[in-house]
Amino acid sequence: MSSLRALALTIFAFLVLPAAAQAQSSGGAQYTPPPPVDMTAPGAKATLLPDGSAAAPAEAPEAVKRAIWAANRIQDKPYKYGGGHAEIEDNGYDCSGTVSYALIAAGLLASPLPSGPFTRWGEKGKGSWITVYAHGGHAYAMIAGLRLDTSVYGFRTTRRVARSAFERGPRWRPTARPSLGFVARHPTGL
Repeated sequence: MSSLRALALTIFAFLVLPAAAQAQSSGGAQYTPPPPVDMTAPGAKATLLPDGSAAAPAEAPEAVKRAIWAANRIQDKPYKYGGGHAEIEDNGYDCSGTVSYALIAAGLLASPLPSGPFTRWGEKGKGSWITVYAHGGHAYAMIAGLRLDTSVYGFRTTRRVARSAFERGPRWRPTARPSLGFVARHPTGL
C-alpha cells in the first residue's frame, strides 16, 4: 500500500468513523466517543493535516508520538493566561502550559513549568526530535519539524492550511519562527 494511501485511510478513520459511530448510536443509549486515533505518517517528520492536527512520524520514538498526539487534543482550546498550570486538563492554555501539556503526556516533564524555567529545563541546544524555545515571556516547541505555539508570529503562507492556524491558542503552526532571543533546550536523548 502506498504511503499516501495509508495516510488517507488514517485521516478517513480519524475524521469519518467517529461521526458514523455517533450517527448509529441508539436513541436510548449514551454515546461515548472513541479515544482519538493515534495517527502516524511515513517518515521522520510530522505531517500537518487539513484539520490543523498533526500526524506523528512513524519513525519517531514513542515519546515524540505521544507529545504530538497530546498536543492534538488541545488544538481547539483558546489562549488563556495561566492556562494549563493549575490544572493540566484546562479550558484554555498559555504558551508554557501548551508546551508542558505535550511534554507531560510524553513522560518528559513531571508538572507544568512557566516559560522562564524552560530556559534551564533539559539539555542545552536543539534536540533531534523535540526542542523547546523559551525566554522569560514566551515558550514554544518544535516537535518532529512542526511548531507548537500559541502565537501566530511570522505566519505568512500561500499554502492551504487549516483556518485554526491563524487563531491564538495552542496550535500547530505551518511555519518556523526566528529563535533569536530564545534559549533552545531539549529532553535528554531526543
